[in-house]
Amino acid sequence: MTTDTHKYEDSMSTTTPTRAPHSDAPTGHTSDRGRAGAGLFDPGQLVTSLPDALRKLDPRVMVKSPVMFVVLVGSVLTTVFSFTDPGDPFGWAISAWLWLTVVFANLAEAVAEGRGKAQADTLRRAKTDTVARRLVGEREEQVPGTELRIGDLVVCEAGDTIPGDGDVVEGVASVDESAITGESAPVIRESGGDRSAVTGGTRVLSDRVVIKITTKPGETFIDRMINLVEGAARQKTPNEIALNILLASLTIVFLLACATLPPFADYAGTRLTMVVLVALLVCLIPTTIGALLSAIGIAGMDRLVQRNVLAMSGRAVEAAGDVSTLLLDKTGTITLGNRRAAGFVPVRGTTEAEVADAAQLSSLADETPEGRSVVVLAKERYGLRERHQGELVGAEWVPFTAQTRMSGVDVDGRRVRKGAAGSVVAWVKERGGEAAEDADAAVGRISEAGGTPLLVAVEDERGARVLGVIHLKDVVKEGMRERFAELRRMGIRTVMITGDNPLTAKAIADEAGVDDFLAEATPEDKMALIKREQAGGRLVAMTGDGTNDAPALAQADVGVAMNTGTSAAKEAGNMVDLDSDPTKLIEIVEIGKQLLITRGALTTFSIANDVAKYFAIIPALFAAVYPGLDKLNIMHLSSPNSAILSAVIFNALIIVALVPLALKGVRYRPVSADRMLRRNLAVYGLGGLIAPFIGIKVIDLLISLVPGL
Repeated sequence: MTTDTHKYEDSMSTTTPTRAPHSDAPTGHTSDRGRAGAGLFDPGQLVTSLPDALRKLDPRVMVKSPVMFVVLVGSVLTTVFSFTDPGDPFGWAISAWLWLTVVFANLAEAVAEGRGKAQADTLRRAKTDTVARRLVGEREEQVPGTELRIGDLVVCEAGDTIPGDGDVVEGVASVDESAITGESAPVIRESGGDRSAVTGGTRVLSDRVVIKITTKPGETFIDRMINLVEGAARQKTPNEIALNILLASLTIVFLLACATLPPFADYAGTRLTMVVLVALLVCLIPTTIGALLSAIGIAGMDRLVQRNVLAMSGRAVEAAGDVSTLLLDKTGTITLGNRRAAGFVPVRGTTEAEVADAAQLSSLADETPEGRSVVVLAKERYGLRERHQGELVGAEWVPFTAQTRMSGVDVDGRRVRKGAAGSVVAWVKERGGEAAEDADAAVGRISEAGGTPLLVAVEDERGARVLGVIHLKDVVKEGMRERFAELRRMGIRTVMITGDNPLTAKAIADEAGVDDFLAEATPEDKMALIKREQAGGRLVAMTGDGTNDAPALAQADVGVAMNTGTSAAKEAGNMVDLDSDPTKLIEIVEIGKQLLITRGALTTFSIANDVAKYFAIIPALFAAVYPGLDKLNIMHLSSPNSAILSAVIFNALIIVALVPLALKGVRYRPVSADRMLRRNLAVYGLGGLIAPFIGIKVIDLLISLVPGL
């Protein structure tokens, strides 16, 4: 986000953009579209995703998941061996359930992808082929939007659809971005500053703007969103790759273990068929987490999309879960972004009412939020009627300039000025007046408190003199202290970034409750801070929307760019917040942590499952030849065949049962890592041990009722 380089100690900026009602001001909540369906699971999705699940049986796709590829190979082998003995119902039953296990695993991933495709279909409806009004010199020509190139200038007026991504270089307009964000409230886009970026497919509601195209056709923001939410660009994260390696290693270990069983069986005078060995292998390898791993990652990105945050890769989502340092821009993130009048301080010999009257009079021509706040404060606190420029007949308005650093009005024989302290004092002395000592003291107090002092002076029949000081204050958003306390409980350190001087920065930091701050920050300072944090082994997240934020967003492990920001910021970040709510970074961190916790919880459940299935199958298989193993046959299953088939059926059904949890995610609570580990072991570890004993026993009882099995 832009740093606060416009300091009223040095100047009175009149270029602060005025927000229209319902504009880009952060709302503190996600859109209705974001809330709808967030974390929900519709059983009907299983049916609609079934064709995709069947298409994923392609070995070239399955080989990407070593565990499930082994199950696929096992399904083929058992099917082949079943054909050699077509009269054996046990072989056919095992084959059928192994195929279902593979399909159910693909179904979990297909359901997760299907939810993303539904989002993509919505975006495609917003993407239309438009006719652009391209500027060639001073004239306009109509061309298809697909012919636009980077650098082209196009004109858009009320009712026009913006033909491509770009930056407003001339004018200001109200734009309907509901096709992207789901919010019906229009936003303001204007040339200059950090609210100049526009997105192809959105619609201009009022006024006229000239837009400079910044992307090629087919590479627009909506095109990228469609590709990303469909999962086409999703890459495995380092932790996911490491877990895949672990699962592949376990699969190899159990493969070797099963390969050693036939000699033991032959020695004991019994025989293990290939169907039994494959079924045993599938039940012992970690098929549950292997089947759900991809779905968990896709669902994590989908949860971000449901909250109107677009993640450029799965790495960004996972990194958000490990973030330990959070950099937040002050303006627009921690504060409302516009200084507001908080009080009038009179000097000796004047009253607050006199200062308020002169301050309001000198602010009538000041259309900045700061100027309007002076008028409103004078009206609300002192009952002064809000006057208008047209009522002051013969008034000469003095606009603000960078040279004078003052503004005001000459009317009814009086000259009223307000502005930076040094400029107003110099103006008074030029007219033979003296600066009041208590005015200097008030300026010092306001500056030390983190506010911005503006002097108000007047020249009338009594001469030139200072009347008092206007206290401008940067207002901290409501609830920020509580949000930062929540981040602290997560173990995340917060750092406020601002262009203000250290005194002002400290005052705001103390009021907001951040852990640290960086004052008078330049892009180089931000980069240096991020690199220092990363050198200490910490992952850094940052929000931003300005071009000057782009280097830091690119350096940060999680760079969240605001959709209202410049194209450079959105290109540099690895996430884009479509609602442009900087405080949403807290939700992003929670979703990242939830993804990691879900993966860990289901891995714990899966391994515990394997242990339980081991005790269900092995004793039942060898109890007849090794009577000592009968003590481990605690479930007393009907027969060895029933034990194996029950385990295979349970192995397939548990995948379907866990799909909703994989998509919704395990609930995240801001607690310490050791408490979280104990909870996972107690809930998912113990649950993973108990569930197979109950499930396999129930299935065994049902199988015993089927003749021939």
